[in-house]
Amino acid sequence: MNDYNKYSIDPEIKYKPLEVIDIPRVIENCTKKWQNLSLCQVNDSVVRLGVIEGEFHWHKHEKEDEFFFVIEGLLLIDLEDKLIELRPNQGFTVPKGVMHRTRAPTRTSILIMEKSTVKPIGD
Repeated sequence: MNDYNKYSIDPEIKYKPLEVIDIPRVIENCTKKWQNLSLCQVNDSVVRLGVIEGEFHWHKHEKEDEFFFVIEGLLLIDLEDKLIELRPNQGFTVPKGVMHRTRAPTRTSILIMEKSTVKPIGD
């Protein structure tokens, strides 16, 4: 199986404005090892929920920054020259054009904010 088939990435927006999003319930309903759901759109950005375990492939986004916020678990972000460790309630922005990959040694829940033009699997 190639890397792209290991991930469940759903780009369809799940919630409209004025709808309550019950994040713990959405996390509870995630059953796959690597799920990425597009929760809602805010202006020109999308808020995504990732419930992940394992590693994503190396990639970059040429035109957009990407923000990660950990809800629970441990998120490791590999950059070409360093490793970022994020624990619950910590966030980090990967600037556009920076090669990176995300990893989670155990089941980890994260919010991702990025422009709606981002390809979730990288450029």
